[in-house]
Amino acid sequence: MSGSPSRRAVVAGLAGLGAAPALAAGPYRVGHHLYTDDFRHSLGRWAIEAEKPARVAAADGVLDLDAPAGLTLWFRPELVGPVMIQYQAQAVSAGGPNDRVSDLNAFWMAREISGDSPLAHPRTGAFADYDTLKTYYVGQGGNGNTTTRFRRYVGRPGQRPLLPQHDHAAAAEMLAPNRWTTVRLVADGELIQYWSDGRKLFELRDPEPYTSGWFGLRTTQSHLRMREFRVFALTR
Repeated sequence: MSGSPSRRAVVAGLAGLGAAPALAAGPYRVGHHLYTDDFRHSLGRWAIEAEKPARVAAADGVLDLDAPAGLTLWFRPELVGPVMIQYQAQAVSAGGPNDRVSDLNAFWMAREISGDSPLAHPRTGAFADYDTLKTYYVGQGGNGNTTTRFRRYVGRPGQRPLLPQHDHAAAAEMLAPNRWTTVRLVADGELIQYWSDGRKLFELRDPEPYTSGWFGLRTTQSHLRMREFRVFALTR
């Protein structure tokens, strides 16, 4: 493996935690990991907001989320940047009522416009309820696996700003049924990125970045699985 000893150590450490072989490129380096959830114990670090009754369970290292309508699963600890959030996710297609392969979505660095935690103001799970957050958001494989979009929420009801360059429809950026995908969310000051299996789908240089907040896994009418959730500090 090429590169300095410290970089080799970082890559090896990530591989040991179940990361994809390639390290996300950027001006940052991945430092120590801040949080880990192997989904072998309780879901005490997570808060569920569901529009309709859903099945959320963790067993044998896998979080299984079967949702008939809108659902957000919030990670309770506040994340203070610069950070990289990483996990593996799978859109299940096995004949179940919600197995439609759609909506592997995420909020990150999310907070209320007041500055409060989203957990201080529980929501119904309906998508429009989240308009009042200041957050980054990606919906990968949304709208029945036909769109992949990045948005920077500004905390105003009815407003979900979407730039033309952040509205993608390429088949290669959608979800593949029953395939584990490594997702990386980067918040490194003004540099915001979304990676899928080592491919950078979105990058934003934000002059007024959201530098701390909460992570939420989001979906609607789908069956997702997640494993190997990690949060890493980023260094220069």
